[in-house]
Amino acid sequence: AYYDRQMAIIDGNAYAWRGDELPKKIPYKAKQVGVGDDSNYLLTDEGILFHFDNDNFNKPRLLAKEILRFAAGDTGALAIDSSNTLWWIASGSRTAQRIAEDVKTAAVGDGANYYVTRSGNLYVKGKAHRGQYGDGRLERTNHFVQTANDVAYITAHTGHAILLKTSGDVLGTGGNIYGPVGKHGLGDKAIRWSKIVGGAKARSEE
Repeated sequence: AYYDRQMAIIDGNAYAWRGDELPKKIPYKAKQVGVGDDSNYLLTDEGILFHFDNDNFNKPRLLAKEILRFAAGDTGALAIDSSNTLWWIASGSRTAQRIAEDVKTAAVGDGANYYVTRSGNLYVKGKAHRGQYGDGRLERTNHFVQTANDVAYITAHTGHAILLKTSGDVLGTGGNIYGPVGKHGLGDKAIRWSKIVGGAKARSEE
């Protein structure tokens, strides 16, 4: 979901809706779905990543092929291909930009984007005003910078991010008015990665 724009997969069939609308079935089988501010994305079992403009689900735009998984959000999509190369597709763009090699997982937040290499290094780019980088930084960068290591998985949302360490510890950083990253910084923001819980596992992405 991204605010009131939502997607889901049921028995391989993709559905999309906004707010309290009834879900609309999309005429494509899906392995993964994702949404942005004004976009819907769908990845097929064959590794084809489609983009749908303005809820027009009968005319998809092909973004990339041989994609294993992707992350989508406000600013666009990060896609990992079969060679573990990470590609960036900005919202509204028809071309993909190569970002990094040997990438395991990625996340697109609301203004800050993340990826994790297969060696467990976490890189961040974008807004930092809410502590999204987790290294104390409050000024954005226009290039990806490393802010953590030994990372197994990353997810991001509105002004905050949560990661899973290879040890099983779950850490959070960023905007924390409603407490999404735990007690650390509650009431405003957490500017450094801090532990929320331990003993966790992520679903396999291999």
